[in-house]
Amino acid sequence: MDLQQIARDIPDYSVFLTVDEMYASTHQLHADYPDLTELRVVGTTRRGDPIELLTIKGGERQAFVFGGPHPNEPIGCMTIEYLTRRLCEDEALRLELGYTWHFIKSIDSDGMRLNEGWFKGPFTPTHYARNFFRPAMFDQVEWTFPVEYKTLKFDQPLPETQTLMRVIDEIKPDFLYSLHNAAFGGVYYYTSDRCEPLYETFHNIPAWFDLALDLGEPEVPFAETFAPAIYRIIATSDFYNYLEQNGVPDPAAAIDSGTSSADYASQYGSFFLVVEMPYFDDPRVNDQSLSGMRRRDAIVEGLDVQDEFDDWTMEHMELVRADLRLETPITRAVNAFLKMGKSVRAAERQWVQTAEDTDRPATQAEVFSNVLSKPFYRLLMHGMFTRMLGDEIAAGNTSAAIAASHQAAVARLESFGGNLETKLDYRALPIRSLVGVQTCAGLATAVYIASKK
Repeated sequence: MDLQQIARDIPDYSVFLTVDEMYASTHQLHADYPDLTELRVVGTTRRGDPIELLTIKGGERQAFVFGGPHPNEPIGCMTIEYLTRRLCEDEALRLELGYTWHFIKSIDSDGMRLNEGWFKGPFTPTHYARNFFRPAMFDQVEWTFPVEYKTLKFDQPLPETQTLMRVIDEIKPDFLYSLHNAAFGGVYYYTSDRCEPLYETFHNIPAWFDLALDLGEPEVPFAETFAPAIYRIIATSDFYNYLEQNGVPDPAAAIDSGTSSADYASQYGSFFLVVEMPYFDDPRVNDQSLSGMRRRDAIVEGLDVQDEFDDWTMEHMELVRADLRLETPITRAVNAFLKMGKSVRAAERQWVQTAEDTDRPATQAEVFSNVLSKPFYRLLMHGMFTRMLGDEIAAGNTSAAIAASHQAAVARLESFGGNLETKLDYRALPIRSLVGVQTCAGLATAVYIASKK
């Protein structure tokens, strides 16, 4: 397989497809290749959208690929858009790989519809924050698989999660590819197992598309590093142990969710891959030169900004709480993230003061992760609070407190977002490049799994 030729073949995309556009494209592909593909409804979302499984017939090995595990992550949907057509059109590639491929283009279409306000641009951090939605942990399809660990017991999988469970049980995939993405930074990977033959390829692929590896702080302090920018997939038990070790009295109350598709599929020996990629990057995301800050101080500064954001939001939440009338996914998300944020950051504050590796000079990449990237992610939470209040007003709520807090929240979002953008040397990444990295990493992994079996 000529992976670099496949990289060169990735077409340009100017915008992200909406949910309805994805449905139409999938049905057109099935109509174009009725003998090669199978399309069936395998479940229904909470708001009534059909969940369709597209199968491309092939060899004995089974690959299951699903997009939109978090609904603010449509890059994987575009990857499926390209990969499904490529597999149908390229018989030689399909036969060489030797898999039967199964795809769900967007597993949480309900949540994805709440993100469509930014799908067509403009692609700026502030516009993304204005239209951003990410569910509470207990509303996340990827993190509501059943789990029982110490004091944590979760057995309330969402309908979409139950659909994934049924498909995994039926297919017993050799390769499970959950198509996540981040928002700001560089490219990094999670795998279920060490896979040394893939590391060089994983490190090389981003450069084919003029993207950087993310060599700053890992997504969570307790991530196990296999190689630079390559980590073992995070398990709920890891999160629990980290909170327990860093002073959280009841980690189960802070987690308030289940485990992931990787944990669930491990019963079948599935190899699991995640390729995290951003919408925006900055030259500092992989700058390994030393800064003038200690890593510990950079981490604390990022935590302070996040706390300040949440303190402001909680103060205004108390001003409007009695007047709120709607119970929406956005409202649930705001309340849940405010509840979880403080306890998680308290654990990180304890960790940062005791971990030996934080008492050293920080790289420029680590400073960027903490001082600029973390505040950006908190801006997204603030965007949801602003949307929550705007939804109340749009629904006819005439509360003066809500109107005043909404006006203040909008002003804060625009001011902080604009100020942050002046501190960033950011670019909006070409969708083609993002699709290319996920496609090439996935195909390389499929070949690696086949070689082992």
